[in-house]
Amino acid sequence: MEKRTFFDRPAGLTVAEIMVLTGAECRDAARLSHVITDVAPLELAGPNDLTFIESNKYVDALATTCAAACLMLQRFESRAPSTLILLPTERPYRAFVNVHSELYPQSLRPTSPFESNDIARGSTIHPTARLGSGITVDPGAVIGPRAEIGAGSIIAATAVIGPDVVIGRDCSIGAGCSITHTLIGERVVIHPGCHIGQDGFGYIGATQQKVPQTGRVIIQDDVEIGAGTTIDRGGIRDTIIGEATKIDNLCQIGHNVVIGRHCVIVAQSGLSGSVTLEDFVVLGGRVAIASHVTIGRGGRVAGGSGVMNDVPPGRTWGGYPARPRMQWMRQLVTLARLTKSGEKTEAPSSLSDES
Repeated sequence: MEKRTFFDRPAGLTVAEIMVLTGAECRDAARLSHVITDVAPLELAGPNDLTFIESNKYVDALATTCAAACLMLQRFESRAPSTLILLPTERPYRAFVNVHSELYPQSLRPTSPFESNDIARGSTIHPTARLGSGITVDPGAVIGPRAEIGAGSIIAATAVIGPDVVIGRDCSIGAGCSITHTLIGERVVIHPGCHIGQDGFGYIGATQQKVPQTGRVIIQDDVEIGAGTTIDRGGIRDTIIGEATKIDNLCQIGHNVVIGRHCVIVAQSGLSGSVTLEDFVVLGGRVAIASHVTIGRGGRVAGGSGVMNDVPPGRTWGGYPARPRMQWMRQLVTLARLTKSGEKTEAPSSLSDES
């Protein structure tokens, strides 16, 4: 298959420029002008690539790498091949990300899948909608009555923006998204296939009478929402996603949920109605949280956990049902010991012994 790249080839950075960008050191002054044109993992890197290492797990790959330069912890220097330009630093991966971002700045924010920078023919924009300058609207996108889109934003193909929705400046709305009953701040990225502002899941009684959902979704500045995630609008209060929060793919945020600032919610997590996450909360993958539960500021929940009760601020919980981390770990150890003890019990020698 033809090797096809999806980003522009970077012009490259010299080793000296990488040192300035990352704060890394280099003791080989003769090689400061060497140009790095790409990044790659240790085992795939070539003579113009930058790589990194900060884990003992990859020491063998370091010894055989063909990379030009490597950001690393100082303790790995003795294991590196003599051809490698060594760039010791205290945080190799963070430094590597800084270089990667500098080489590929266009990868940090989605662009128009139609490679347009204007309002395309084939899009449908209601005459009462208000669009700022420099907006991109791809074919098949629909922008409803009285919607407002801020300057520099991108509405990708087949996205639907409902009546009265407000989207701030420099936002990106991915292909196939539907957004209704929502107010969105600035620099928000919503990846393809997200559905935001639909009814919350609310019914009462044996007849399953539907509960009206008349709240909104409020998404604050610098939020990023992964592909396929759904966020229900509030019932009698707003669903709120706080500033700079990052939500992974395929998450479910129920009605009346309030998420604080700088939270991280990993893939396939589900938040029931009226859950509150205070600032700086981190949820691992596939975390499920029961309705009306609060996770305190800085709380963390391990992947695969089911949270039935409030988590105090700054604490790490895990398990199903979730409980404090050390209690959870002790229970796992005890269960393992009981299982091992049970394996030592002799099984019946024959069916007749059981009769």
